[in-house]
Amino acid sequence: MNNRILSAGNRRLARRLGCLLPALTAMALLASGVSAQDIGPQSQASREQVEKLVSLWKKHFAGADSLQQRRTAFRTLMETTPGPTRIQVRQVDADGVDAELMWPARLHHPIGQRVILYIHGGGFSSGSIRTHSLIAGSLAKAASSDVLLVDYRLMPEYGYPAQINDALTAYRWLLDNGYRSENIIVAGDGAGGNIAIETVLRQMQVAKPLPAAVIALSPITDLAATGGSMTSNAESDPLVGKDWIETLRKTYLRTRSPTDPQASPLYADMTGFPPLLLQVGSGEVLLDDTLRLADKARQAGVDVTTEVWPGMPHQWQLFPSLLDDADRSSQNIAEFAIRHFADKPQE
Repeated sequence: MNNRILSAGNRRLARRLGCLLPALTAMALLASGVSAQDIGPQSQASREQVEKLVSLWKKHFAGADSLQQRRTAFRTLMETTPGPTRIQVRQVDADGVDAELMWPARLHHPIGQRVILYIHGGGFSSGSIRTHSLIAGSLAKAASSDVLLVDYRLMPEYGYPAQINDALTAYRWLLDNGYRSENIIVAGDGAGGNIAIETVLRQMQVAKPLPAAVIALSPITDLAATGGSMTSNAESDPLVGKDWIETLRKTYLRTRSPTDPQASPLYADMTGFPPLLLQVGSGEVLLDDTLRLADKARQAGVDVTTEVWPGMPHQWQLFPSLLDDADRSSQNIAEFAIRHFADKPQE
């Protein structure tokens, strides 16, 4: 198993340092010889790129307090980024779920081979095909794969479990339309990571075919927000905070318990779960959402690969036009997907 994850002692050290200096957190991770061993320390150029991105993010989100305002802010921010190139796109009705199926323009489109089902993030309340088209297109090219990017229903218009139901519908649509489960990867970021994991857990519960692997980027795994990094990384995470997670929880779950394993995968039984790739930034408040889930999955016998990226903000993978590390992390995602597809891309 590829269980590159922090021991409890190293994790406590990382939390204490992370609240003051994310760079020192990254050094601690490297010294442990585990999660960040293949990532390397953050460069000065990378730090400068992140500063520009965070400044841009703050500019767009200034005064955006409500769910609708943050949805608009996220949309306008992502409209400043370029769209994907050298891909082909087809609009899809996946049994009632709007989606786009994209694939590399250089390839003949053999529907039914490899596909990544990508579930966008945005706090269950924002994000769209447009906001995530660049990362989806990048993965299509890097993994020589189709990507199905879904527009699931959003809150506050639709609460739990509409989002998970839509993703599960899209997954089963793929199975019904020529894709074998061993050639499907389910992926998502933030809330999309939560939905991706919960989608697969539901497949497990009904003993239906599981995907070849799952990829979760800074997933929200604990809607109770009990992770220590919610506090220790509060000063180093300019994008997400405990108060915001609690706002999402109240609107998304209403009266449902935030520790319900049907909503917060941290509390689920992970036994039998497919191979799992987790990526998270060292200074994110969601750091412990990733590390604790990785611990639990590993203890359940899951093949877990955990990457902690020094200095990276939440959703950094969406900005390859601004961050060199977005390109690097997306390449790692694509390589993980290729390793787990039953039918490998031709060289």
